[in-house]
Parts: sequence; C-alpha cells; structure tokens
Amino acid sequence: MAGRGVGYRGRMPTHARDRLLTAAAELFYAERIQAVGVERLLAVSWVGRASFYRHFAGKDALVAAVLQRQGEQWLAWLEAAVAEHGGGPLADRARSREFHGCAFVNAMAETADPNSEVYRLAEAHKRRVTGYIEQLLKAAGYERHEALAQQFVLLMDGATVTAMRERTGAPALRACEMAQCLLG
Repeated sequence: MAGRGVGYRGRMPTHARDRLLTAAAELFYAERIQAVGVERLLAVSWVGRASFYRHFAGKDALVAAVLQRQGEQWLAWLEAAVAEHGGGPLADRARSREFHGCAFVNAMAETADPNSEVYRLAEAHKRRVTGYIEQLLKAAGYERHEALAQQFVLLMDGATVTAMRERTGAPALRACEMAQCLLG
C-alpha cells in the first residue's frame, strides 16, 4: 500500500478529505482502528499533515466521519441486496479474504467506551439496521416485528463474527435458517 492508490478497489479519490476517508476506511477495517496511526494514514492517502487537520480535528474525528460514511453506504448496500435477492441469505461477502467482520462491531469492541462518539455512531448504525429490518417485517405483516427485528440483528451479528472465524458464508446461511424458524 505504499504506492499511490495501491490496495484500493477503485481509483484513488482526488480530494484530500475523500482520500483520507477512503484510506482510513480500508486501513481501519483491515488492520483495526487502534493499529493505524496518523502518520500511516497520511502516507497511504498522500495527504499532508496540515490538510489532514484542516479537514479533521484529529484521528477520533476521522474515525467518526468514516463510520458515518460507511453506515450510509452499508445501509444502501443492504437495501439493494435485499431487493435483488428478495430477502434471501446474503453470504457472498463473508467468503472474501478481505472480510474482517462488521466495521461497526469492530469499532465498538476497540473503543469500549460507550460514551465515546465512535461507540455512539456504531450503536446508532445498529439501531438503523434494526429499524430497517423492522420495517421489512412490518411490511410483510408480522405482528412481532420489533422483537423479530432485534432477534434478526442478533443473528446477523452472530453470523458475521462466526464467518470471521470460519472464513465461509455458511454462518449466514445457518442464520437464515434460524430466522425462518423465528418467522414460524
């Protein structure tokens, strides 16, 4: 990743803020938030220190911005995937070597301080996911949509952690089977 854009799935963004967000998202997910220092972010993103601090008050502000952007992107991906697959199992991502679980669960585990902005953002993302699933269940006519949504998110999070250990999409398929049992 030392070269310009090496390791990035798409083209490197042209604006410093976008380059920082892109580099930080990939590095934080692959290597953990605490393991990545500002110097490394600057080197990989090709952004100078002054530019970094012009856009972010510090690393914590960058982490918060990354989580906000990832949350929006992930929910958009989930909605598209559900529409495309009709709500069926979505296990493809867990098969990838680049799969490191849920960035939001990982951020909460690393931060551990429930009063931190990073923890609150990750928690808010999980609430949005739960709300989206609740909307799907309600639209499908399930009376216990709130409780079912919470159970489904628990299954999703458990399947994600298990997929990290097993390195397959099988946990997502097992979670889908369990969800079918919950639906009756």
